[in-house]
Amino acid sequence: MEPTPDPLPELPAKPGQKLARGVSRLLASMGHAPLAEFVPQRGLRVDVISIAPQGEIWIVECKSSRTDFTSDRKWQGYLEWCDRYFWAVDADFATDLLPPEQGLIRADAWGAELVRMAPETKLASARRARVLRDVARVAALRLQALTDPNAFSGAAF
Repeated sequence: MEPTPDPLPELPAKPGQKLARGVSRLLASMGHAPLAEFVPQRGLRVDVISIAPQGEIWIVECKSSRTDFTSDRKWQGYLEWCDRYFWAVDADFATDLLPPEQGLIRADAWGAELVRMAPETKLASARRARVLRDVARVAALRLQALTDPNAFSGAAF
């Protein structure tokens, strides 16, 4: 008897989550370790944070519409948590709305392409150590929750 193939993963429901999935696929293909919906500090939640093979920390903020972009008041607070900052938008997004001094990624639910590399702004070593530790901890807890869903009743990470 032939094994049954695994079902395709369910697509995320919200447009920004679909962009984050495509971005994560791109980053993984580049050797990065992406993590979606990460909270670097209370009051901030980045769409995708990623650790590059050389240890650089990238943040990608996914914007699904003009309203989504113009209503975001917190994005500048994300700059102090990464070495490179990117916007990810779909093919229909008017990129002239976005600040040109950050990177740009075109994405959909299935993949993405790097359009403009973000300039590097090196994190201080203490901040880098904290971010790396926190990303590792959240990723490990999420993996544990996938492999043992009953271990964490009601926990959010």
